[in-house]
Amino acid sequence: MKRWLRLLKHRWHDETDARRALDDAALARLAARVRASESGHGGEIRVVVEAGLPLSYLRRGLSARERAITLFGKLRVWDTEHNNGVLIYLLLAEHAIEIVADRAVARYVAPGQWDALIACMREAFRQRRFEAGLAEAVDAVDALLRQHFALAPGQVNPNELPDEPLRG
Repeated sequence: MKRWLRLLKHRWHDETDARRALDDAALARLAARVRASESGHGGEIRVVVEAGLPLSYLRRGLSARERAITLFGKLRVWDTEHNNGVLIYLLLAEHAIEIVADRAVARYVAPGQWDALIACMREAFRQRRFEAGLAEAVDAVDALLRQHFALAPGQVNPNELPDEPLRG
């Protein structure tokens, strides 16, 4: 029964819900925020917002964390030159928030720091302030990446990944 309820919840949520949470203008503002962030550090940030999990994930009983890890690989966030990419993932159907950081970032950032960031995002999302919550998350990740992967004077981040958030 629990499995069927989960399936219905994810099928109920669709791209319309994702568009309501983040319209095109909000996506553009978040892309600009990511772009500005990446001009000050050597890391890469990707943002993904999905309304529901794909049917294949639901059939196998996979979690939002497993989806985030899959997207981390599929979107090549793991493939940055210095292994310092970060994926911020929001799954609307389950109100799930996941942050997946590559190994170089994980060396410097303790899991508790990600938990604190997720708690702030969760509060913003409870109030249906999706853009604000994601903007705060980008800013927090930016601060961590600037602290540990700051660019030297005159150095430029090659921008290895697209800055535009994915919405689906």
